[in-house]
Amino acid sequence: MTSSVLAVPSPLLLHHHALQWPRLLLFLWLWLGGQVVQVSSSHQHFHPHSIKIPGDITLGGLFPIHARGPHGLPCGELKKEKGIHRMEAMLYALDQINSDAELLPNITLGVRILDTCSRDTYALEQSLTFVQALIQKDTSDIRCSNGEPPLIRKPERVVGVIGASASSVSIMVANILRLFEVTAHLCTGFDQYFTSRSLENNRRNIWFAEFWEDDFRCKLTRPGIKLDPDKKKCTGDERIGRDSIYEQEGKVQFVIDAVYAVAHALHNMHQDLCPGSFGVCSNMDPVEGRSLLDYIRAVNFNGSAGTSVLFNENGDAPGRYDIFQFQMTNHSHPGYHVIGQWTNNLRLNLEEMQWSGGDQSVPESICSFPCKPGERKKMVKGVPCCWHCELCDGYQYQLDEFNCETCPLDMRPTPNRTGCRPTPIIKLEWNSPFALVPTSLAMLGILATSAVVITFIRFNDTPIVRASGRELSYVLLTGIFLIYLITFLMIAEPGVVVCAFRRLLLGLGMAIAYSAMLTKTNRIYRIFEQGKKSVTPPKFISPSSQLVITFILISVQVLGVFVWFAVVPPHTIIDYEEQRPPNPDFARGILKCDMSDLSIICCLSYSIVLMVTCTVYAVKSRGVPETFNEAKPIGFTMYTTCIVWLAFVPIFFGTAQSTEKMNRTGPEPAEQQQENGMS
Repeated sequence: MTSSVLAVPSPLLLHHHALQWPRLLLFLWLWLGGQVVQVSSSHQHFHPHSIKIPGDITLGGLFPIHARGPHGLPCGELKKEKGIHRMEAMLYALDQINSDAELLPNITLGVRILDTCSRDTYALEQSLTFVQALIQKDTSDIRCSNGEPPLIRKPERVVGVIGASASSVSIMVANILRLFEVTAHLCTGFDQYFTSRSLENNRRNIWFAEFWEDDFRCKLTRPGIKLDPDKKKCTGDERIGRDSIYEQEGKVQFVIDAVYAVAHALHNMHQDLCPGSFGVCSNMDPVEGRSLLDYIRAVNFNGSAGTSVLFNENGDAPGRYDIFQFQMTNHSHPGYHVIGQWTNNLRLNLEEMQWSGGDQSVPESICSFPCKPGERKKMVKGVPCCWHCELCDGYQYQLDEFNCETCPLDMRPTPNRTGCRPTPIIKLEWNSPFALVPTSLAMLGILATSAVVITFIRFNDTPIVRASGRELSYVLLTGIFLIYLITFLMIAEPGVVVCAFRRLLLGLGMAIAYSAMLTKTNRIYRIFEQGKKSVTPPKFISPSSQLVITFILISVQVLGVFVWFAVVPPHTIIDYEEQRPPNPDFARGILKCDMSDLSIICCLSYSIVLMVTCTVYAVKSRGVPETFNEAKPIGFTMYTTCIVWLAFVPIFFGTAQSTEKMNRTGPEPAEQQQENGMS
């Protein structure tokens, strides 16, 4: 695509410079597709590191002949394309203009070209060369050795400066627009000119020898310098484009057009100010920068690419762009394809355009798609029409377009997260493996206990039953029976009645059993201890006394339970916290009795006291005669019971489990409301 743009400072900016530099310097910047022309009413002294071609009117040139130098050095390696090509384009344009009989007849354009070395500070130093001649110097007190006044060379007139192609360099030289890369049509005339350059016919370019060595990778012989044997010697017969790779640099066209724009402006100015005059007349000596700017804005000619170069009232050239589209799906000719142009307005050929997947229909252009149900909009800061969609995660549901809110504790979000639904309530079912195993063991225990009771009843009056203390044995068997019976209450569906019996029987069975055991071990201990002191039997060892003592001990447990009933009446609760995993599809509420882990341990604490006391008496009774076969089995039983309880209590509190844990790999159907669990 092609582009030619004229960019000049606003009149206010120009006026600002004029106030600061009255008749000293007037900056005008002509930007043609990436090149800048600076017009100034200035003169210049001789500069040793420059190209000087004399003429009636002199143009200046600033080009990055060399790259930025390393630390401590202003200039680095040669830049062939951006430096030499652009600089030679200016020389080529001057040759064409000076040989044109119709453009600036009888006026020769000269040039002074300096190297910016791609460095802003160095370019500023170089550009000062163009303004040094404007500084009025007082030489009245300067005399030569013979007393005569000195002869000072008249400075050359520099009316415009082409160049400063890099943004940083241009800004340092003056306030100009930033540059941007554009693709230019090639200027074939320049190609013929540049490829014909040689060491013999291009001696005016002081950097051409350095370019020659770099382009052909050889070394020129110089007096007093020994040739490096590792490098090829230049013969001078090399040719650009034949012995080296040549491709025209992208901004050559704009350099040529920039020079021609100044030339046409000077030509029109000469016709108006010097009609019928040959050469530069007094009206153009010096050239006024303000007036030249007006003529530059009025030029209209065909540029090197065959397109018109003209400027509007703002000093901008009308844009001319070819619009390309990179088509990867074009199997016949993949790559960039022209799909339209821009010349004051946009023209697109929609039939030539292709989109993703080879589709020729224009895709819909929107910033954000509508959010799905259950997603909230999170607006993009500073872009009111754009947003990100965020899912309401966890137990949140979509409250409105922009907010999510957490469902109540007894509810979970619907599958699309637009509302909340009740959380299913579960309890331990009778057909669960966690219920079948304990109920089976409990049934075996009840059958065994019943068999023992039946046996005792059948042989109730036999000496062996009477000797074992049948009254306390019946009490002990009753306690064991209740212990097995509580299993069924723990599995039954929680309710007020079930919860009440759980509280009552949970510790009552153990209290009955341990009360009977304690009474029996205490009786044995007191009998043998009393026998050591006298032949009088101890008090309260009769069966009736033993029963009274046992029931007194049991009544303490019953009294504590009824106090519990009075303080906290039995009731059911639904626990939604225990089965509340990160995935709400697995959330369940557990129906259970209002019995915390601590209340269960407190309910059993009295039985633990009876057990420990019974164990103490069992230890004290370990020395009874061998023929008394009841004390040692009781002692063994109590020892093992203590060990079991010592292990049970910390495990119970550590796990804090009172319900069945559910391990599932996916959500259950919505209609399935009952799951395995423990109340």
